[in-house]
Formats: sequence, structure tokens, C-alpha cells
Amino acid sequence: MFFDEAYRGTPPWEIGRPQPAFERLAASGAIAGTVLDIGCGTGENALLLASLGHETWGVDLSPTAIERAQVKAFARRLPVVFMQGDALELAGLGRMFDTVIDSGCFHVFDDEDREAYARSVGAVVAPGGRLHLMCFSDLEPPGWGPRRVSQDELRSTFAGRWRVDVIEPERFDILIDPDGARAWLATFTRL
Repeated sequence: MFFDEAYRGTPPWEIGRPQPAFERLAASGAIAGTVLDIGCGTGENALLLASLGHETWGVDLSPTAIERAQVKAFARRLPVVFMQGDALELAGLGRMFDTVIDSGCFHVFDDEDREAYARSVGAVVAPGGRLHLMCFSDLEPPGWGPRRVSQDELRSTFAGRWRVDVIEPERFDILIDPDGARAWLATFTRL
């Protein structure tokens, strides 16, 4: 498993703190109620939201990442539920969330899995709930990293089930480039 092996070391996306885009969303009040962090990695975004009083869950496919997230939550005395799970099978969580965040999970999927992803997220967000998704942008030059995503791909993946509130340019903070990586930060509301 690529991601589990990556978390045995320090992958370039593991910056040891929340992504600034999600800090700004939280500070603006855009993140509300119960929160699910999909592809949570070692949990920095989820831990931030829990520290602000949100009931927060984090799901990641990598057992190593989840173990590291649980250790951080215990050390910080934050009640985050971290569990190993598949972003394409979120209905198995057996509960709904007001807000879902995704910092770098969506862009790892191919076209078919992106459709499954949209259905999966829709199964855990009630109408009126929101998804805040940050993914690699097609404006990032080719080379290292995941597949690039266009605004049109984001819109078409979520068409019919979600309203596009905003898609705006953003940057991922990463360890291998002080300028970060070009991204899209998109907010969708569940219909």
C-alpha cells in the first residue's frame, strides 16, 4: 500500500500542522457542526477542528497514519475519533456529518472512483451540509505528485447532487517546495 508505506517516513504533504486554507475556513466560520476529515493522514486538520470545539472524526486508508493521529489526539487530550476506512465506503460509518473536509484525498482517484467518491460523501452529509475540498490544480506544472484536477472536473463530478458554492485558487503547503503546490479549494453544498 503506497500511502501506508509513505507514512512510515515523512511524506511531502505531512507538514506537521494544519493546512493554512483549513485554518482560514475554520476562522471564518465556514466549518460548522460535526466534521468528518476524509483522508485525514496524521490528523492535523481534524485536531485543529476538535480544538475549536467541533465533534470531529478522521478517516484514512493508512493504518500507520491513523495510529499516528491517535497518538497525537491522546497527547493533546482531544476527543477525535480516528479510524481506518475507505473514502469510497463512508456509508459504513453509520452516521451523518454537517461538514466534510478533504485536504488532498480527491485528487488520488481516477474518473470512475471520483464518481464513487461523490456518492460516498453524499451518503454521510445531510442536505444543506457542506464539503470543503482541496485538490491539486491543473495549473500545477506536470511532474511529481498526483493527477491534476480542473475546475470542470470538480463541477462535473459533483453535478446533480451538490451545489458549487465556490472554486478558488489555493496552495498546498508541502515539504519539498517552499512555494507549495497549486490547488483548488472548492466548497459544495449537499442538495
